[in-house]
Amino acid sequence: MAILVKGVGWAPRPLLPVVQAWDLDARRWVRALRRSPVKVLFPSGEVVDRKPGPGKRPRKAAAEASPHVQRPQQAPQEPPAQTPSTWEESGLRYDKAFPGDKRLSVMTVVKSRTFREKQGKILLEGRRLIADALKAGAVPKMFFFSRLDYLKELPADKLKGVRLVKVKFEDIKEWSDLVTPQGIMGIFAKPDHVKMTFPATQLLHSLPLLLICDNLRDPGNLGTILRSAAGAGCSKVLLTKGCVDPWEPKVLRAGMGAHFQVPIINNLDWETVPKYLPDDTRVYVADNCGLYTQAQKSNKASDHGWICDQQLSKIHKYEEEEEEDLETGASKDWLPELEVQSYDLDWTEAPAAVVIGGETHGLSLESLQLAESTGGRRLLIPVVPGVDSLNSAMAASILLFEGRRQLRLRAEHLSRDRS
Repeated sequence: MAILVKGVGWAPRPLLPVVQAWDLDARRWVRALRRSPVKVLFPSGEVVDRKPGPGKRPRKAAAEASPHVQRPQQAPQEPPAQTPSTWEESGLRYDKAFPGDKRLSVMTVVKSRTFREKQGKILLEGRRLIADALKAGAVPKMFFFSRLDYLKELPADKLKGVRLVKVKFEDIKEWSDLVTPQGIMGIFAKPDHVKMTFPATQLLHSLPLLLICDNLRDPGNLGTILRSAAGAGCSKVLLTKGCVDPWEPKVLRAGMGAHFQVPIINNLDWETVPKYLPDDTRVYVADNCGLYTQAQKSNKASDHGWICDQQLSKIHKYEEEEEEDLETGASKDWLPELEVQSYDLDWTEAPAAVVIGGETHGLSLESLQLAESTGGRRLLIPVVPGVDSLNSAMAASILLFEGRRQLRLRAEHLSRDRS
């Protein structure tokens, strides 16, 4: 039988499989492809460092390293130098508040005027107001935020060295006076108008027009007045003692960023007010009692517009005391004699300062004396008979933009004369 098999040409099969040499080489080559090559040596002798990305198939790397593929040699390109522009690249870190965190206790007193005066810090709320403060050079101390995205909207270079604390949105709602809080609140050092950097456009359009606030007690009115002063191009705003704190949260909210667009100098005595006025400045007052003398002639105070009963009662009180002093031989100048002028007549031929009094307490005697000493007048905004006096914020806006209109017309006339 063995002879028959041999004759047919069949060879007996081996019991164990024989591993061929080419099979071993193929397996070794597959294992090599599975590895990530550190360097690739091309036939030309060029050595290129290789670091394949995650998920990259090794067959593609092998194809690129194959000697049969001819590729043009390219010089390695260096990545451009990048400056830290994003929040993560700046290396900023924040902490998460935990229950009973002592850092949150400051929010219970930060809104008080005592804290602002003793600690020299103020509270700002909202991304826009905080961004305006940072742009003007205000110094931040601490931020509380509910979402990291709110913090990333602020310039990262301004947040270095600032304590950043992430809190729950419920905490922000508890601290905020807004119906819909914006999720971020910041504690800043009380700004100094000398060290602040105001917008270049604001300085370019600044006019020789000042505003003096006297006995303004309403936060909403003061914030609106500051906003109008910034819009009209006032060079500065002076606040005498007795006015509401301009850095109170309600004033800041009504001002809509005007605090960082126009210099504000507050808590001034009337003796120091002239030091902040330019030379040859004339002080004009928007006084509710400006036409009392003329109203006395017609016996109808309401026929002359901007007069309120409360201010008339103050004048009666002054006159009664003056009559008593005359009977005893003494005399007091309670009301300086100031000429009354309509607000739309020219009163900006020289640097002008407008004094706005509060609706409750009105103008002080010192403001009238300052207007008399500088040659100023009373400015009257006539209203329909039977209507009470205008709101102080509305009156200030009318006078300031009227002054801006007069200064603009004067500048146009001068440019025409020169041409």
